Amino acid sequence: MSNYAHPEVLVDTQWLTDRLTDPTVRVVEVDTSPEPYQDNHIPGAVFWDILADLLNPNLSINLDPTAMEKLLSRSGISPETTVIAYGSYPDTGAWIFWILKILGHDKVYVLNGGYQKWVAESRPVVPELSSFPPTQYRAKSLDSSLRVLQPEVQASLKRQDCMLLDVRTLQEYQGEVFLMKPPQGEERGGHIPGAVHIEHTQTLNEDGTFKSAEELHALYGSHGITTDKQVFPYCAIGGRSASTWFVLKYLLGYPNVRNYDGSWNQWSRLPDAPIERE
Repeated sequence: MSNYAHPEVLVDTQWLTDRLTDPTVRVVEVDTSPEPYQDNHIPGAVFWDILADLLNPNLSINLDPTAMEKLLSRSGISPETTVIAYGSYPDTGAWIFWILKILGHDKVYVLNGGYQKWVAESRPVVPELSSFPPTQYRAKSLDSSLRVLQPEVQASLKRQDCMLLDVRTLQEYQGEVFLMKPPQGEERGGHIPGAVHIEHTQTLNEDGTFKSAEELHALYGSHGITTDKQVFPYCAIGGRSASTWFVLKYLLGYPNVRNYDGSWNQWSRLPDAPIERE
């Protein structure tokens, strides 16, 4: 990991194994349901439900400071707690990294390889999800430098120094799928005009770890995603694009990358927002 711009934001499975009983470390498991991992999750992990804890009813990411303060307090997390995030998909932790960074939490790290690599190495798992004494977490002001809002995205369509990066599946990009199913009713499939398509899964090795810096630079450079551009990644609801933001900003050191967390869920519902289909 030494070739990454900021290798310190990743922790490996051995690092976490050595600190499972450290009271200053809190492991956060993230998924849509606790059921798949009730019998085999990382010891000491608390559970965050994507739908109930991290998204609003309209599927936008819940960045309300009060709601997030309650979640962090419930999880026994203070501003001094070291948070290690993981989920069923290897780069889920990078989404949580973005959320906590935008809330001003400094000590957050991504488990490289996530749950996939943990169980492949026969690391310890336990049946009980953990609970800890609640804290009184107070979030900082939202760091607006980590996100880009829809008006600026639309204005960027006319700028040569900006790149839109669609990290969804090819079926989503082509308009065949809308938020995990074919478009229905007034739902519009497609992509933002001029957006380059690089699916977020292309950043990962088969074991779920992130590819080398050399491979990642080659991947993005071959599509014209270069460090001299402002890069706005987006997906369906802002989670997968947050992972791409993490890769570009922290693993590769791109200076001007912001996550469009409104993503397709927002853009496609705006009647005046232009759409392309392939």
